[in-house]
Amino acid sequence: MSKRALITGVTGQDGSYLAEHLLAQGYQVWGLIRGQANPRKSRVSRLASDLSFVHGDLMDQASLVSALDHVQPDEVYNLGAISFVPMSWQQPELVTEVNGAGVLRMLEAIRMVSGLSTSKSTRSGRIRFYQASSSEMFGKVAETPQRESTRFHPRSPYGVAKAYGHFITRNYRESFDVYGVSGILFNHESPRRGAEFVTRKISLAVARIRLGLQDKLALGNLDALRDWGFAGDYVKAMHLMLQQDEPGDYVIGTGVMHSVRDAVQIAFDAVDLNWEDHVVIDPSLVRPAEVETLCADSSMARAALDWAPTVKFEELMQKMVESDLEQASRTRDHGELLAAADSW
Repeated sequence: MSKRALITGVTGQDGSYLAEHLLAQGYQVWGLIRGQANPRKSRVSRLASDLSFVHGDLMDQASLVSALDHVQPDEVYNLGAISFVPMSWQQPELVTEVNGAGVLRMLEAIRMVSGLSTSKSTRSGRIRFYQASSSEMFGKVAETPQRESTRFHPRSPYGVAKAYGHFITRNYRESFDVYGVSGILFNHESPRRGAEFVTRKISLAVARIRLGLQDKLALGNLDALRDWGFAGDYVKAMHLMLQQDEPGDYVIGTGVMHSVRDAVQIAFDAVDLNWEDHVVIDPSLVRPAEVETLCADSSMARAALDWAPTVKFEELMQKMVESDLEQASRTRDHGELLAAADSW
């Protein structure tokens, strides 16, 4: 019998890559979707034609129980979240409900469906749960690089909510014997990244500037340092975490830092343009509380999971620029190009 997996956030960047990976491994895969009018449903369906869907909402406990009852999954991957960090200052309550309390609702649904309690544990046949934690939990970093034992000091409502999700997953593991793991993933990008994220914002702007459709790219802090990897590599680490005999939390990243300025230069170099002629600094785009330096020590994951990244950052940025140029070359209409930015 093939394994069955349920993915929340299946229409996002990570969800689409994970669905493809699990289907290639012979899984039956369901994506949790909220409502009928999700425009990305058809897009992810084109990428993973064998993907099934089930209705549910991370803000509705009963719908999660119903989805679990319907799918009867072996594995649940909770990737659903409001993932654009700056938005968390604008809508902190909503971000906390989805990114924090949503994790609790899914864990509680798993506990209810599995019949787990503090006095009763059914180790065989447990639903295995993956929680998408984030390097944003480290925030004002206590040490560099950051590892599983590094203290959290989140600097955004997003990071705070993710820290709650991380700790409640650990608590259900310890309290109810839920097989729950958290992947502390550092920044990971791809041509499927949302247009609001800085790497995709850069690659889209470079494509448009190269074709004469825009002239300037407004950015905030060019000196912020991140550990950026390829999303397709990182979803493989998620899967590997749920194949271990015992649950544990793992840091996933490349261990190599680049600045936003580096990303800009690589992208503009890919189309033979000088970035300094086109980039302007907009102070309104600087975060209220910046996370200056993020760098992963993923040695535990490399040893225990036999996982390693395969795509270097320079190659990743070049791929993203190439993809956006290809999209842009199909239409030079401003409105259509912006729509294409969210269509992969």
